[in-house]
Amino acid sequence: MEEMGSEKNLREYLSLVQKNLRHYGSAGRVGLRRVRCVLRRPVLRQPVFVVGCSRAGTTLVYKTLSESRQLGTLQKETHDFWSTLHPPAERGWDSHGIPAGLATSRDRDTVSRFFYILTGRCRIVDKNNQNGLSIPYLQRLFPDAHFVFIRRSPGDNIHSLIQGWGKADRFGTWADQLPEQVRVEEGRYRRWCFFLAPGWRRLTHAPIEEVCAFQYTAMNEAILDARETIPPGQWHELRYESLLADPVAGFRAVIEGCGLEFDRRLEQHCRQVLDTPYNAFSEIRADKWKSGEHRARIERVLPSLERIAARLGYSLP
Repeated sequence: MEEMGSEKNLREYLSLVQKNLRHYGSAGRVGLRRVRCVLRRPVLRQPVFVVGCSRAGTTLVYKTLSESRQLGTLQKETHDFWSTLHPPAERGWDSHGIPAGLATSRDRDTVSRFFYILTGRCRIVDKNNQNGLSIPYLQRLFPDAHFVFIRRSPGDNIHSLIQGWGKADRFGTWADQLPEQVRVEEGRYRRWCFFLAPGWRRLTHAPIEEVCAFQYTAMNEAILDARETIPPGQWHELRYESLLADPVAGFRAVIEGCGLEFDRRLEQHCRQVLDTPYNAFSEIRADKWKSGEHRARIERVLPSLERIAARLGYSLP
């Protein structure tokens, strides 16, 4: 891999690590890990990346995988880290996706140091709502990586995306840095939420349901296209609706597929996992868009989702 990268970005990364050290372990343990990084140069081994559209259930999956004692985890999303390593501004704010061509041995070392220093592990699980756009990059960094893809039906996923856009304090991007003025839904939404995908500028003044349909399509198409390049044994899929029906069976298949032990403690966690509504806005159930306040909006854009729905294995109503 060709050596590329910005010393400025690396300094910002190191500053980010320093800020996070206060939250992970004692100073002694963290200091020891930093020394080990110099002596051993640890490299992540079979990292697990959870990918999927925002509001598809990725947090539920990430938090459950984080319960495995065989994986290191930050227990939080890593948008800031990846955006510091390769800022979207350097690519003209076109996308949060990091191109595969930017993968370097320096990146591999930087990512490995970051997670090892904060978790003490060389096998970790990572998740944010942008990694699905960067699968070729992640796979080039770590050819033995496992990817866990969670998919959700168009109606429910878009319903939850619309709700999320109303919570810009939690899901908004850099309002003061984007090169375009955001006036979605005639100005009701003034801060772009979740992630930037190629073509997002066309939607800055669009109805909210069109924006969310665009995000659902862009993310899932990027993931499905990237799937073709990943060895089958390193790719695992979960259907959100199947998880709701039987979380133990669903998580057992994925956890064991990643070469991890599905012990009694994990099984008990999965039996109760739906009682812990990670980031849920309301009751966890399927088809809630049909009785929700956004039904008419969603029905208007569903025909435009026929192709991606079919690729994901869903039939439209």
